[in-house]
Amino acid sequence: MPNPRTFFKDEQYYQVLYHEACHATGYVKRTGRHNKLSDHPFASSDYRREEIIAEMGASYLCHLTGIQNATIDNSAAYIKSWIHKFKEDKKMLLIASSMAQKAVDYILENRKSGVTEVSFS
Repeated sequence: MPNPRTFFKDEQYYQVLYHEACHATGYVKRTGRHNKLSDHPFASSDYRREEIIAEMGASYLCHLTGIQNATIDNSAAYIKSWIHKFKEDKKMLLIASSMAQKAVDYILENRKSGVTEVSFS
């Protein structure tokens, strides 16, 4: 993760942190998603799917922490930049959203006790 001081807003830092945390859930001992997405060269189908999963998961976490209004435009633009490649795969969005939810569930179930919310007021 870049230094938090490199972001213009705290919410942007957390959006990227959530995105990277969602990537980390794909490891075999977590959700095992990366075993199913074995072809990861940049811009490959699996790479694009993983980026959509991570950003959708980050969007869910932004909503849960109340920062979605500050991050939704960036998330939507990022997802749009990858999703247009899947026009012929009608099920991809449903599959990606399901995998994103599993990533978020894993993060929420394994967070350290005492960490329940992030405040930006």
